[in-house]
Amino acid sequence: MEYRQLGASGLHVPVLSFGTATFGGGNEFFKAWGSTDVAEASRLLDICLEAGVNFFDTANIYSHGMAEEILGKALEGRRHQTLIGTKATFPMGEGANDFGSSRLHLLKACEDSLRRLQTDYIDVYYLHGFDGRTPVQETLRALDDLVQSGKVRYIACSNFSGWHLMKSLSVSERYGWSRYIGHQVYYSLINREYEWELMPLGIDQGVGAIIWSPLASGRLSGKVRRGQPIPDSSRLKQGGGQGPDVPDELQYNIVDVLDELAAETNKSVPQVALNWLLQRPTVTSLVFGARNEEQLRENLGAVGWNLTAEQVARLDKASDTPPVYPYWHQRNQPQLNPLPV
Repeated sequence: MEYRQLGASGLHVPVLSFGTATFGGGNEFFKAWGSTDVAEASRLLDICLEAGVNFFDTANIYSHGMAEEILGKALEGRRHQTLIGTKATFPMGEGANDFGSSRLHLLKACEDSLRRLQTDYIDVYYLHGFDGRTPVQETLRALDDLVQSGKVRYIACSNFSGWHLMKSLSVSERYGWSRYIGHQVYYSLINREYEWELMPLGIDQGVGAIIWSPLASGRLSGKVRRGQPIPDSSRLKQGGGQGPDVPDELQYNIVDVLDELAAETNKSVPQVALNWLLQRPTVTSLVFGARNEEQLRENLGAVGWNLTAEQVARLDKASDTPPVYPYWHQRNQPQLNPLPV
């Protein structure tokens, strides 16, 4: 397993990390993703660790804490072998202070996650989204206090806009507080908006990208094809998909090229799609889930080889879409903008 440095930090993480949104199935939304129990989770974690995947991604909102509880039980006795990333910000109750990135909510959310995970510390603690109601200084001071207390090792964010992230980095620098080393983002061959602003920001500021939904909620699983109905087993069919709709022709054109490259490389369609992502700037780790051992081993086959530059270029061309302003204007001035735009 390849390991990469996460942003401007000394932390090295595997290029594949295992997501636990399929653990628990505590409500209708997450039940569509999966309902893995402790016994099955332990088996999946065994396979991950054997393959060198020791970074496990979860969040307090996944099945309202059940995913964290199951992960904590499945990791019992081997916490020292692993890295855990979990998240806060989204609602965990009906109260006025049961969501957001206020000091009050973050400190309580962290304590609750530590208890559910049965651990004394969290390796990477994310804000799951940006809270526009709470001053950035309050949020970052609370996160820095968690780092100073030893309850959190590193902080990261998820689903931020470019100005959200840049302002946060500026505030951290101004006060000497812990800074975000990673940004968990939605990125795939089908949805490449991350490249327009967040990727250049990550390159410039040393923020590593951790990718969620790298197969676009199953759109790049090889099961969704031109002229064929979506299989009942697909997350898209079961209601667990995320991300915006994309034009059918764009999706099918991408899958056509994926099929060609799968035949050329003797790999599967999802393995080729994941391998393309691993060759993109700033990309540090891909979060993948699996409802069973077969899916897990399939995803593990995305590493240990690389597409050629020519094969990458074919996928780039098939998946390219016109950027919104001002990025189309910047793209027309490559001599002024050497970074991806």
